[in-house]
Amino acid sequence: MRSISDAGRSPSRASAIDLALTFRVPHSALRTLLLLSFAAWPLPSQTPRPRARDIGIVVGVLPPGPLNAITDVAGVRVGHTTVARGDSINTGVTAILPPGANVFRDKVPAAVVVGNAFGKLMGSTQVNELGELESPIVLTCTLCVPRAADAVLTYLLALPGNEDVRSANPLVAETNDGFLNDIRVRPIAEADVLAAIRGATGGPVAEGAVGAGRGTVAFGWKGGIGTASRKLPDPLGGWTVGVLVQSNFGGVLTINGAPVGQELGKYYLRGEGGRGMGDGSIVVVVATDAPLDHRQLERLGRRALAGIARTGSSFSNGSGDYVIAFSTVRPLAPLGAGPAASVRLSDTVVVVRNDAMSPLFEAVIEATEEAIYNSLLRAESVRGYRGTVPALPLDSTRAVLRRYGALRP
Repeated sequence: MRSISDAGRSPSRASAIDLALTFRVPHSALRTLLLLSFAAWPLPSQTPRPRARDIGIVVGVLPPGPLNAITDVAGVRVGHTTVARGDSINTGVTAILPPGANVFRDKVPAAVVVGNAFGKLMGSTQVNELGELESPIVLTCTLCVPRAADAVLTYLLALPGNEDVRSANPLVAETNDGFLNDIRVRPIAEADVLAAIRGATGGPVAEGAVGAGRGTVAFGWKGGIGTASRKLPDPLGGWTVGVLVQSNFGGVLTINGAPVGQELGKYYLRGEGGRGMGDGSIVVVVATDAPLDHRQLERLGRRALAGIARTGSSFSNGSGDYVIAFSTVRPLAPLGAGPAASVRLSDTVVVVRNDAMSPLFEAVIEATEEAIYNSLLRAESVRGYRGTVPALPLDSTRAVLRRYGALRP
């Protein structure tokens, strides 16, 4: 993960040592200076805030993958660039890439689903027209979408094998981080986007106030990036569904059925002060290794909206709720296609049967719900352009969950 900050540095530890040596300070005084010097340095960051399962929040009935992350789907990679400067700039970029070195050439089946369309999702119409993804999925801030899309084009056009490409479809989604971020500055640069894409890896995924989640707010608390996964039992296909969210939406926070927002006194329609807490946006990225075509990915994506609803969203007028779903299983060349053919005219597509889709629906609902909880639990408080957004309080949240029997021992 790349991070940018212009915060001033603390004084160098060497400065105290050099000063002591210059004036030949006695050894006892030198030791005192050294101790004071080390004490003046910032302490290592505190223990990271927990994920949902770390505190006993177990969502649903299906088991997670090994990392409980979107990267449990083989070959999927995630990269972040966090852009934080002073108190006015809090934003970033998160990139999700399907397997392969050149997604433009090795397109994957994909679909975009809309819950409420108060948002800007560049490239969505072509994805749904052709049913395929040909670029990294990039998440960022609302007014940063055009610059991010141009950077994705820079990336795609520079890939080996794309020298003759004259049209490409960057897929860029957003949420509005204008409370914590001076969004009119449009602080995302091409280098930020390219760093997120080129730095994307498999393995554990950073969550909370990172990347495109740096400046987001959810249910009145600090939102951000969250991820989770589900692995189906072998008799049900053995497939994995992974989810990553950029949470920046509102409503009445509910965790595992417990009315956390109401109990903590912060929720939509709580008097005049809670009216604005229903708006906001969320982008959900769903990856799976189940062989699904565009139609089935659209069905899968619609179920992710149920996962959002379980957390307390009402998909308000001012919310942009989007799901981008893709499968890592690409179409195969048809049998009998002769090598002499210069252009492949058809694909052989093997897909999950309709009557075998229901376990995948359950998987994406559970993973989406848990990813949202992770985005809240992992996020730290952030001071920004128009004020400070506090992190979800852990102790009081656990107390509510215990009271409602929403925690597992």
